[in-house]
Parts: sequence; structure tokens; C-alpha cells
Amino acid sequence: MSSTQNSEDFYKKLKDQLEADTQWPSLYLYKFILPSTSTQEKQLTSIFDGLGAVISTNLSKTGKYKSFSIKVRLKNPDAVISKYKEVGAKITDVISL
Repeated sequence: MSSTQNSEDFYKKLKDQLEADTQWPSLYLYKFILPSTSTQEKQLTSIFDGLGAVISTNLSKTGKYKSFSIKVRLKNPDAVISKYKEVGAKITDVISL
């Protein structure tokens, strides 16, 4: 199975879960990790500009990674998935949790 197929299966399962478990619009918490040497931190946070997102960061104990917790109110599961896809397309070294 291709990684694209795996991604689409993941997003379908996520959408089904969000539709079943959440009343929309709702707050959603994204978690991302970037290497602390990454130059893409500003690019990551800019994806959530204008949405009223609350962004907090934390440096790992070793200082090699920086985690981002991004809490934002979105209108539906499709908006959640759209942001995941946008981050994945624009940020090469991001880890999504």
C-alpha cells in the first residue's frame, strides 16, 4: 500500500472519529514537533495566522526538538484535516502527533 493511501486512510478515520466525538464548531489541539535547528518555525505558525490560534512551545530536554501545541477553534473536521495537509505540504521536517 502506498504512503498516499495510508495518509488518506488515516484522514478518513480521523474525520469519522471527529464527527462522532465532537460537536462542531470546536476547539482542536494540534501537536507538532520540529528540530530546534529548523528554520520553518515561523512558517508553521503562519499557517494558523488569522484563526485566533493559541500557540505554545516547549524545548525538549536535550534541546534537539521544539514542540508546538496549537489550539484553534475550527468549524468542522474537514477544516482540521485541511490544516494537517497544509502543514505536511509546506513543512518538510515536521512531525505531526
